[in-house]
Amino acid sequence: MKINQQQLNQAVKQHIISAQQADELYSFLSAQQAHIAQFTFTHVLYYFGGLIAIGAMSLFMTLGWSTFGGAGILAISLAYAAIGLWLTHRFANKQLIIPAGICATFVTCLTPLAVFGLQQWLGFWPSDTNYRDYHSYIHWHWLYMELATLAVGTMIAWRYRYPFLVMPIAVTLWYLTMDLSVMIVGGNSYDASWELRKMVSMYTGLLMLGLAFWIDMRTRATSPLSQQDYAFWIYLFGVIAFWGGLSLQNSDSELAKFGYFIINLVMIGLGVLLVRRVFVVFGAFGSCIYLGHLAHSVFEDSWLFPIVLSVIGLLVIYLGVLWQKHEQAISQGAQSILPKALQQLLASKR
Repeated sequence: MKINQQQLNQAVKQHIISAQQADELYSFLSAQQAHIAQFTFTHVLYYFGGLIAIGAMSLFMTLGWSTFGGAGILAISLAYAAIGLWLTHRFANKQLIIPAGICATFVTCLTPLAVFGLQQWLGFWPSDTNYRDYHSYIHWHWLYMELATLAVGTMIAWRYRYPFLVMPIAVTLWYLTMDLSVMIVGGNSYDASWELRKMVSMYTGLLMLGLAFWIDMRTRATSPLSQQDYAFWIYLFGVIAFWGGLSLQNSDSELAKFGYFIINLVMIGLGVLLVRRVFVVFGAFGSCIYLGHLAHSVFEDSWLFPIVLSVIGLLVIYLGVLWQKHEQAISQGAQSILPKALQQLLASKR
């Protein structure tokens, strides 16, 4: 729940708090939110500039860099990394947490380029691929770059503990799910088993979600008052990997398709319980996919299906009304049987 100055002024007019208390409370809340990413012009500039710099060394890398050779690419990457670490340290000392985190993330994102340069310099790199293909194609030999990125990202995240640093780690874990499957079956992405890649993506996504939940619990246990969200990016890419692999599964069984629908409903429930919108969004997409399948395949010629579906939709709305009316009692009763650490986590999300 966000509170702004206008709401506090309304509370003053209704004599709930005094004008002095409103000013002091607003100053306190502003200080608490100073290091949290928000949709302000300053923060937009921070992230826009950071994403441009990160993209320049990853997504937007041109073939012109090949003229520097492996040693040149490695040297330039290390020089950029040194500048990024210096800026991170400088911003951190000035309590500019968000730009410090972006600069530290920039350093982590340089790791694949540095490893690419090192391998090319040592003559280990296959000549049929370029660095910019790293974000476009699935190949087993990206693994060295991904493992190095995980190692460097973990060390920097352990040193600076900024939530945005988890982003390249989460992306790398997602990439790893695809490239590992190619390594398991051998060969390149074109002759790798598509079925295996879907299964690897699904199960690795589940592992990522377990890791994200552990980080959520661990953060709450060690820093109960912390508002930093270290698990967000792991949740995001974990859901993408799991839901993507699950949704691409093929089955002629209507029971299996109904099971897919149930899993998506469970995802919506988990999203509400954990206050994680990514579960709700993808769960809703999956549910709509299943309902579309029913409309266009199972009940294609049925005039009754749209009517039944409309009634179900209205019943869901009514369920929402009942939930709003009894939410506190139901939530307290349900959460009372949960482990204490999970109760604290859910309480902090409210």
